[in-house]
Amino acid sequence: MNRYERAQILDINDKLLSVRAQCSLLDICRSSIYYKPLFNTDSQLANLIKEIYLESDCRYGYRKITKELHHQHYDFNHKKVLKIMREIGIQGLYPRRSINTTIINKEHSIYPYLLNGLIINKPNQVWATDLTYINIQGKFMYFMAIIDVYSRYIIAYDLSSSLEASFCVNLLSKALNSFKPDIFNTDQGSQFTSNDFVNLLIKNKINISMDHKGRCFDNIYVERLWRTLKQEAIYYYRPETVNELWSCLKKFVQWYNTQRLHQSLNYYTPESVYFK
Repeated sequence: MNRYERAQILDINDKLLSVRAQCSLLDICRSSIYYKPLFNTDSQLANLIKEIYLESDCRYGYRKITKELHHQHYDFNHKKVLKIMREIGIQGLYPRRSINTTIINKEHSIYPYLLNGLIINKPNQVWATDLTYINIQGKFMYFMAIIDVYSRYIIAYDLSSSLEASFCVNLLSKALNSFKPDIFNTDQGSQFTSNDFVNLLIKNKINISMDHKGRCFDNIYVERLWRTLKQEAIYYYRPETVNELWSCLKKFVQWYNTQRLHQSLNYYTPESVYFK
């Protein structure tokens, strides 16, 4: 008897058979009956879009990203993709007029990228930071983490509902209460080029490094952390409120620092490498 014939029998007798028995007759896994797709929030779509964007070396615009989503069997239209890209502040490369349309805040200084070719071989040689976005109850929350690049240890972290520069400055100040790096690397976001943020680094005699404009892989260490966070915590626990998100983040950081084995660290934990 084939599956179709067995399914016809079940259609008649499904009220008499348990789910276990029905799955056994159809020769399918019982867990598949209860499976619900994880991909169900704007946050997950935003992070998939960013992954595609990063894999294109920041070249793809919303049209190509939409096509790639279709290739991966996600049925989102270009308007949705464009909306998400605008919300998270990314755009592809496309021809521009020859005039300079970039608006620069003259009060903010941009520093050179210091990590190109640098051999990072000890803790507190280089720290790096960035922000990532998590959609909760229809709005984005912003998570910031400061990591030691050599050990991948998360030194300080916090969550905010806004992108005020003071949020980033306060977290930097908290991190510097324990140790100080030789170099601190960020992107060119206005929070990190703000006078308060830069002056705090200068005051502590820390060399400032900033990613090249448009070079999304310059801060690859933090980007890898975000991927781990999303895949192994946010998508797993699926928090629905800000309180649940904060609890999830605290558990993740504790686990990541003290229990998660890293292949790049010869399968040691960040904490054991940072404090060795």
